[in-house]
Amino acid sequence: MAEIDLNFSTHDRLTSGVSPWGHGAARPRYHPLKDHLKVDALVVGGGITGAMMGQHLQERGLSVAIVDRERPGFGSTLTSTAMLMWEIDRTLTELETFYGYERAVGIYRRSAAAMAGLAKLVAAHRIPCQFRPRQSLLLTSNHEGARDLATEVELRRRAGLPSSYLEHCDLFTEFELDRDAGIFSRGAAEADPLLLTWALLDIATRQGAALVDASVTRVHSEGGRVTAETEGGFVIEAKAAVLATGYTLPEIDMPKLHRITSSWALSTVPQDPATLWRDQALIWEDSHPYLYMRTTPDNRIVVGGEDDDTADPETRDAKMPGKIAAIREKMKRLWPKADTRVATSWCGTFGETTDGLPLIGPVPGLANVYGAYGYGGNGITFSYLATQMVGAMISGVQREWFDDFAMDRDGPGRRSDVGGRSAVEMVVG
Repeated sequence: MAEIDLNFSTHDRLTSGVSPWGHGAARPRYHPLKDHLKVDALVVGGGITGAMMGQHLQERGLSVAIVDRERPGFGSTLTSTAMLMWEIDRTLTELETFYGYERAVGIYRRSAAAMAGLAKLVAAHRIPCQFRPRQSLLLTSNHEGARDLATEVELRRRAGLPSSYLEHCDLFTEFELDRDAGIFSRGAAEADPLLLTWALLDIATRQGAALVDASVTRVHSEGGRVTAETEGGFVIEAKAAVLATGYTLPEIDMPKLHRITSSWALSTVPQDPATLWRDQALIWEDSHPYLYMRTTPDNRIVVGGEDDDTADPETRDAKMPGKIAAIREKMKRLWPKADTRVATSWCGTFGETTDGLPLIGPVPGLANVYGAYGYGGNGITFSYLATQMVGAMISGVQREWFDDFAMDRDGPGRRSDVGGRSAVEMVVG
């Protein structure tokens, strides 16, 4: 019998501060586990990944239980900035260096397909989550970075990806942004991540899924079945289980390409709409520490970054004043029209990978147990990808490209300071 312990961190050790999400909406109701339970699929974790996974598996005709021991969505999901993008923290150029052209292009195309699928999911169910299509702008602040972005755009054009190169004069004339160069891309979006999570949980329950308030302490895999023990002494038996616990990691051997770090973000007071940048595009820089910005329906600016290797919650929280001050200063330099008064600020601990890709697929050594960890700056997009992959795997379908995201895959073995968004938005679970 194979088994793992699930010693999770609590939400208050993962996050702190106040984010602007979910206000005024009704939270889904989780019901306590009062007896043993048998289902086709058990989803452990009620954040954005667990909600999306549970809804998808229920829609595929499986009986599903979504289990969480704390308030659904109040872990890492609450700290997400929900910049929904198909672009990956690692550029296509970097992924080509790591894995070769064909594999890198395949990864990018699947990310783009996942983003399109997520948009269709929201539209099909008319999910009220402030979802709005957006364009994105990847900026650089030096001549070397400009050359790199020009190379990146040429590679994307070969792959048929919707991006164009903007020189300094284009950025300044069209967007009033004083940067050396940028990449303008279509197909992104923004949303309220907490509203999206709660809506997906509501859809799942209306389709028949059970939302269970319980703490899973141990998962066993034996004889083609998965058994989950809970603190209350009851057992949940399933044909398959999905660990969607975000950054509250179970006690499994994580791959060497995984690491823990922290990031910070703020939301401003409402801005005069006339002072916001053109199209309210999603903005992110290739600098290190990173900076990224988006707007909200009530015209606030959400801006974050300043990520570092802090893992201890007390140390992370103590850094909050200095980090928020640094983010405000960077925002003002990038967009001088901004009213930088802070309405709310928050921070969180998260996971990332060396290659910027998620960890999705079978948990090594545990038959019929799957991991869905959408690490990366477009973590919610990867969450959607995880639903498609895991749903296929549970039904017995395998694809060679699934290995590109495997939990035990070999990574590139190195990390540079060139990258994408800071990972307060790299959120699942």
